[in-house]
Amino acid sequence: MQPSAAAAQPQYDERLTAPRSWWLIAVLIGLSGALIMLPLGTLPMLGGLIVAGALAAMTVSAYGSARIRVVAGSLVAGDARLPVAALGEPEALEGEEARAWRTYKADTRAFLLLRSYVPTAVRVPVTDPSDPTPYVYLSTRDPRALAAALTAAGASGTGPVSEQTAVRAEGPEGPAAEARTA
Repeated sequence: MQPSAAAAQPQYDERLTAPRSWWLIAVLIGLSGALIMLPLGTLPMLGGLIVAGALAAMTVSAYGSARIRVVAGSLVAGDARLPVAALGEPEALEGEEARAWRTYKADTRAFLLLRSYVPTAVRVPVTDPSDPTPYVYLSTRDPRALAAALTAAGASGTGPVSEQTAVRAEGPEGPAAEARTA
């Protein structure tokens, strides 16, 4: 059965792109590669520019490709997909409180999607008793909108929990990738 078009529309969608200054650094790394190869001639210099610039650009692009979405009753954050029904009340964090949850208040069992260039975040407790993850911490530029989308998705009750799975970056052998049932 195909989900309706309205259910497939994301209630919240954000890509945590890298800041412009990081792209400038990637250009400078490309120039550094060219300067390193300059004593060998013009063609090696151009090769150094292209290779070093491409590697730096791929690194910045990959790091800045993290995406957070609330869609079809699920929270999709990076490689993790969690049913909203298995989550508690989201808490928007700003300033010192967000820094505290990134550092000394952090739990090693928590799922963290951190980006150093984003100072605000949302912390959502995981209420599924079979999941050892105590909470999900997500860096986001608009924590109030993400918290509102999670609250709205939880209130609407979309998506059956019994058929949802939490998939994490650890792979299929990790405990976080096991199927979660209610």
